[in-house]
Parts: sequence; C-alpha cells; structure tokens
Amino acid sequence: MTAPPVTTAPSAPSVRSASGQPGSPDLLRSAFRRHAAGVAVITAEDGGRPVGFTATSLNSVSADPPLLSFTIATGASSWPAIRDSEHLGVHILGEHQKDLAGLFARSGADRFGPGTQWAPGPYDVPVLDGVLAWLVCRVVARVPAGEHRVIIAETVVGDPAGEGRPLLYHQGRFNALRD
Repeated sequence: MTAPPVTTAPSAPSVRSASGQPGSPDLLRSAFRRHAAGVAVITAEDGGRPVGFTATSLNSVSADPPLLSFTIATGASSWPAIRDSEHLGVHILGEHQKDLAGLFARSGADRFGPGTQWAPGPYDVPVLDGVLAWLVCRVVARVPAGEHRVIIAETVVGDPAGEGRPLLYHQGRFNALRD
C-alpha cells in the first residue's frame, strides 16, 4: 500500500528580498505607522491620585474568561501605578476625543486636571466620562517584553453603551474613521 500524495504549499519568496530591510526598531515603527489601531486610555489609582496614559496596543485576548491585553513601557510615568495596581480602567475613545487622547499621551501633562471629566469607579479606578465604552479589569499577569510589559487583565465590570464612532491612530496621528 502506498501513502497518499502529500500536497505542499508553494514556497514563499525570500523574507529578505532586494527591497527588504533588516529588522530594526525603525523598520517596526515604519511598518506599524501603516497599521490603524483603536485608541484607549488606561487608568489606575495610585495612592489616592488618578494616573493614566493613552494606549494603542489594546487587544481582546479571550471571551471566556473575558481577557484583554495592552503594553506599557517600564520607563513610562504611569508604569509604577500599573505595576502595583490590582484593578485598572480601560476606556475606548471616540472620534470626538482626539484632545483627550493627546492629553493622556503627552508627557508631564495634568491628565486629570479641570478639563478631564471623570469619577472614581468600582475598586476606586478612575472612570472617564463620554467614552464609547469603559471596563474595570483585574490584572492577572504582567509579562516582560523588552523594555515593556504586556498587561493581561480580566474584565470585572463596565459599560459599552457610549455613543459615537471610534478614534483611530494611524500614521502617527489620531484620526476619525472615514466611510
């Protein structure tokens, strides 16, 4: 008895073609400038004061259990609070919130100053007003990844009922979704 013929996939062209570039931080940044990402603000409570930052690395990981992930640089001003918090806030921003995204992305900004509408939420996590959706999550893992950490968190409570269209990050700028 003979074995059935094995079908093989066509071989791919060389990863490094004449126009390819060697792997580098610049190559990765250049490639990801072409990748549109949703925009979120991550918040935490740090010794009675709110902290937060803009993240474009938010991902759904699992529906059951309900897990998400995002990354943060260990040199970021919010890192100590994220490192030490058991619960975090995750806020999906709408296209009407470009200024808020910019504020939470800017180093040294007063992110929770008079122009930011928020209130303490479940587990004392700062919850931003006017977002498309917010979640309070329990951190389940902090995974080292270079000079960053991948935070994996389980959704505990939230509200997905905000109105509007999502804010996107593309080509180094915050953008509205076009039809």
